[in-house]
Amino acid sequence: MLFSETVFGPIHSRRLGTSLGINLLPNHGKLCSFDCIYCECGYNADGRDDNRMPTRTEVYDALKSKLEKLKQDGVTPDVFTFAGNGEPTVNPEFHDIIFDTLKLRDIYFPDAKVSVLSNSTRIGNPDVFDALTYVDNNILKLDSVLKETVDLIDAPNSKDFDIDEIIANLAKFNGNVTLQTMFLRGEHNGHIVDNTVEKEVKGLIEAIKTIKPKDIMIYSIDRPTPEKALIKVDKDELEIIAERIRKETGVKVLVA
Repeated sequence: MLFSETVFGPIHSRRLGTSLGINLLPNHGKLCSFDCIYCECGYNADGRDDNRMPTRTEVYDALKSKLEKLKQDGVTPDVFTFAGNGEPTVNPEFHDIIFDTLKLRDIYFPDAKVSVLSNSTRIGNPDVFDALTYVDNNILKLDSVLKETVDLIDAPNSKDFDIDEIIANLAKFNGNVTLQTMFLRGEHNGHIVDNTVEKEVKGLIEAIKTIKPKDIMIYSIDRPTPEKALIKVDKDELEIIAERIRKETGVKVLVA
């Protein structure tokens, strides 16, 4: 499922409410620093031959036009969400686009939140980190703290990807961050997939103690995935994991 517009929706988000989407990636292709086996946009190689990202000016114009239309129609979004066809922070103008969006939000819908859904791979970039400190919902992925599991589930594109460095950078937000963890099980390329087992949950809890996020979102697959041999973790099991995280870290956990 690829989004064909730079600004799309509003759509209903099970985690965020009425969400106006902002796609900083190509409108007819996928561009991401991960190649997750559960991504609703498919694998990177499956994207169409489009790698052109919208410019800052194009995003501004599209967002302004959409907000004016929503005002006219009496539609009020709860949140502006940077998501779309891949990793939003790879757009080279991400920093300035965030600040343009905050200004437009304040003009048209000052009560709406601005959220970024990111896979955390670019938070070591100073401009990306700075921009994320200003958004209302800085939602960053941490599916596992074990390298072999990250390689299997998230498939980072960079050979230099270091999960310990990611955890250290997440801690630098000093609590101004929401962690987002996808739990799933199944099989991929002959390997068992399951990040609900004890060593995974225990490792995640230790990372949470280091990062000290303001809250955590845990969820499982809800849409078709590129790897077909994946199984959704049911809500009752997610609630058990959530309660353990709450008890051992004191952090608020939302089960979606």
